[in-house]
Amino acid sequence: MGFQSKRQFGAESQVLLQGSYFPELAIIGAVIKFASMISVFSARVVKFSVRLLLAALVVLIVAAVGFRWAAERRETAGYGTGVPQQGRFAATAEGGVFLLEAGQPEAPPVLFAHGTAAWSGLWLPTLETLGQAGFHAIAYDMVPFGWSQHPVDGDYSRLRQADRVVALLEALDSRPVVVAHSVGAGPAAEAVLRRPDLVLGLVIVDGAIALGSHQAAKGVPVYLRNRILLEHITAATASNPLLTRQFLRGFMHVKQAATAETVALLQEPMRRQGYTEALADWLPQLFVPPRDALSTRADPWQALDLPVALIWGREDTVTPLAQAEELAGLIPGAQLTILEGVGHIPQIENPEAFRDALIPILHAISKSAAGDFEP
Repeated sequence: MGFQSKRQFGAESQVLLQGSYFPELAIIGAVIKFASMISVFSARVVKFSVRLLLAALVVLIVAAVGFRWAAERRETAGYGTGVPQQGRFAATAEGGVFLLEAGQPEAPPVLFAHGTAAWSGLWLPTLETLGQAGFHAIAYDMVPFGWSQHPVDGDYSRLRQADRVVALLEALDSRPVVVAHSVGAGPAAEAVLRRPDLVLGLVIVDGAIALGSHQAAKGVPVYLRNRILLEHITAATASNPLLTRQFLRGFMHVKQAATAETVALLQEPMRRQGYTEALADWLPQLFVPPRDALSTRADPWQALDLPVALIWGREDTVTPLAQAEELAGLIPGAQLTILEGVGHIPQIENPEAFRDALIPILHAISKSAAGDFEP
């Protein structure tokens, strides 16, 4: 082929590729070019995404370390120091238990148990009202929350928490009516089922009883098994005062009840020495069902020969009303009172309605004899 012929062939090839002779080739060329551009763009997106994830991870690590450092700086109050002046410690076989009280000591006793991240101070308005109504109202701090002595063993399972409730009941030696709220209801109910001779009756308020949970094969989440990581997660969440209001609102239907005064009250024990470490002991056990507990099984409830009442918020999304109905159906003679328009914390969301429901129940139980409960 001569020089002229080669030039002519090259020109014809260009025409071919430009699609003058075969339009399909032009389309294929365009697709290849577009695919090449997409490949370059995708590589850039992947590289940017990796950098963004790494930056986010660094921010999270720095924030977690910062929250843990802040917790150490904040938690300076030793055991027994900085506690509310109107309270006292009761010596029990399981350690010192902080109590708040109202009313005359000789009046019919009522013992209050709080829920998650709360302490006895949350019951103060209720205690004062009951004191004026003729009761000796007592609220205790359930470890690891509040001001009670943290256990050395770091065991916050329902069974060990029930041991502590039994020890307190034995120390008080007064056969109170137990009023237990939320997570506090599990250990309190376990103690009552184990030792019904120590109490006069039981009132469960939006209680986290978890019927049937012993059948669930659940363990501690992987991310909570490393102690260092666990303490940093706890410092960033459960013991972080910046999240107190948000957590409180999450439990409530009446959001405006999460006032600044209530939030500040809940934050008071967060300055205790070892508070984050104690919560780090408690947090993983929150995820493990109480497999050997009486309170998760139907038979012990059916056999309970004590006055039992339940008070529940209809709008409770934490422990829904169906749980109350199931539990009430197991207990002979149990009374279920439903409070309209409130959620998981009725004593805060609508204090008046809660007290109007509770006081008649307490009078009825206090006057009952040998389990005869007629509210």
